Amino acid sequence: MVVKICGITRLADAQAAVACGAHALGFVFWPKSPRFIDPFRARAIAAALPPFVAAVGVFVNQPAEYVNGVASLVGLSAVQLHGDEDETFAGAIRRPVIKAIGFGPGDVRIDGWPARYTLLLDAHDPDERGGTGRPIDWSRAASVAAARPVVLAGGLRPENVAEAIRIVNPFGIDVSSGVEDAPGVKDHARLKALFQALTEQTVLASQRRERPSERRQVRGGGAPRTK
Repeated sequence: MVVKICGITRLADAQAAVACGAHALGFVFWPKSPRFIDPFRARAIAAALPPFVAAVGVFVNQPAEYVNGVASLVGLSAVQLHGDEDETFAGAIRRPVIKAIGFGPGDVRIDGWPARYTLLLDAHDPDERGGTGRPIDWSRAASVAAARPVVLAGGLRPENVAEAIRIVNPFGIDVSSGVEDAPGVKDHARLKALFQALTEQTVLASQRRERPSERRQVRGGGAPRTK
């Protein structure tokens, strides 16, 4: 499962996340965000990442020319669109696109997004646009995840991430405020706790998959006979 740590603003936090096992780091280029980072600072951090760790840029209703320019400058692996962008806009982006879908009390519309776009499910907030610390309805998210690969976001933290994964079974997760001291400042102890919880969840899931075969052996009178 892919793990993205978002809202990176400091090299030390990026290095800590990578050391814990992060597959991707998110940089927020929307000026209204408390986790905003200047593209040139982001470029310096991205340049220090190992080759197989992805740098993802987060944008909110910003011109495609700006998005593509920052993607080229920083060397982004993917672009995350967290605003009201539509498929036509996404088609103008020259990087793989992750489209954030806001989960609110109403219906969630995903039918217009082809499979080539990765969907990220987050709490709906027209003002903050992510990083709210509020979980979404995991049962509803699970119905979307059953139909296509999704990245789960929204209020994930060490204390609840295992349960969220068990219910939703996402392709990946996106964590920001759940591992912070303050917006844009990561708590390294909470980063370690998050990945420890993920490791324990993986072990438990593996044990659950093994139990049916163990029960079959018991019903069959023990271990299979060899020829």
